[in-house]
Amino acid sequence: MAKTRRIPQRICVGCREMKNKRELIRIVRTPEGTVEMDLTGKKAGRGTYICPRVECFDEAVKGKRLQKALEQNIPAEVLEMVKGQVKAIDNQPG
Repeated sequence: MAKTRRIPQRICVGCREMKNKRELIRIVRTPEGTVEMDLTGKKAGRGTYICPRVECFDEAVKGKRLQKALEQNIPAEVLEMVKGQVKAIDNQPG
């Protein structure tokens, strides 16, 4: 009998729902202190997860949950850049 692999679960900082790690986007604060999206899931630094939906991103920013999770204030221009990337993923068909 084949052993089934457990799928890692993470909580979205926006909607606070538990989902499969692969369904979420990782946002990371690098050791240099920059905040960016980590599409590989392997970048060094403190990371947090968010659904690929603009609504979740907005909730995470509004409630300061993204900033708390990354333990750093995030400049508005960085938030706009990440929001644009989330929006691009959110608008992809399928």
